[in-house]
Amino acid sequence: MPIMRAAFASSFDDANPLAALTVGERPEPAHHGDDWVTIQVTASSLNHHDLWSLRGVGLRAEQLPMILGCDATGVDPDGTPVVVYPVIPTPSDPRGISILSEHFPGTLAERVAVPRANLLPLPTGLAATDAACLPTAWLTAWRMLTTRGRVDEAAAVLVQGAGGGVATAAVALAAAMGKRVYATSRDAAKRERVAALGATAVEPGARLPERVDLVIETVGAATFDHSLKSAAPMARIVVSGATAGYEPKVNLRRVFAMQLEILGTSMGTPDELAALLAFCAERGLRPVVDRVVPFTTVEEAFARLHSGDVFGKVVVDHAA
Repeated sequence: MPIMRAAFASSFDDANPLAALTVGERPEPAHHGDDWVTIQVTASSLNHHDLWSLRGVGLRAEQLPMILGCDATGVDPDGTPVVVYPVIPTPSDPRGISILSEHFPGTLAERVAVPRANLLPLPTGLAATDAACLPTAWLTAWRMLTTRGRVDEAAAVLVQGAGGGVATAAVALAAAMGKRVYATSRDAAKRERVAALGATAVEPGARLPERVDLVIETVGAATFDHSLKSAAPMARIVVSGATAGYEPKVNLRRVFAMQLEILGTSMGTPDELAALLAFCAERGLRPVVDRVVPFTTVEEAFARLHSGDVFGKVVVDHAA
């Protein structure tokens, strides 16, 4: 059976997810339909989803070993550079969909298989290592801002917990759209880096100079009251994560008196990814990259993400 090198979850370890990571040989990815194709991976990037998978969240023991990774750029069978859209129709999943590495092998391998409809052209001028950052965290941020948050109707945006992949993407995108951006972080060094992206960086819970029309919320219970208090009348609070608690106290009087919208979202559509790719290419906007690690030392990429010191995306260069 043909084999390839990959990074995969071989067990689960909630306390030390890195102990559940194995780098070794796996079979070539299978095709699950006549429309599936195999992509030679050029670059990939890590998400906290990968660490959660190693902890056993979203996977069952009978699915192991599971190749990790949601994001990738690569070359299709015709030799065309492509970006992989990671959402796969999955009738067996209650959602009807899944992302790579949940039911189907992921992108942290020499090759990955997906439906041909999941391939988008890599825009001219956009490096493969940059584009590999976009399909999960940046796509989520794009959808939060545009489709769900209606950022075109907003003058000011608050991003909670800047430093993580989605929040940092939201800061960079909103600033590139010409919005006044406020961003919170507990870390002084990260606040400096957020300010360099065009935001006014503040400590968590700090009073803002103005109420905002849109709040990007990925933190959860630790920041949600601040999000409510910072929202202008008719504002949107868009939620895509809860890294610091998923059961916040919500002052409903503030919600109805200020006529606030609290909206949930996750990932995005192929058309939204195409729009994001075009926006980045046309505006010269590039994702914030913490570091690029060769695929030959992919364990270092996981250790870096697990450290909690990252600012932006950890990218894996499969050509290095």
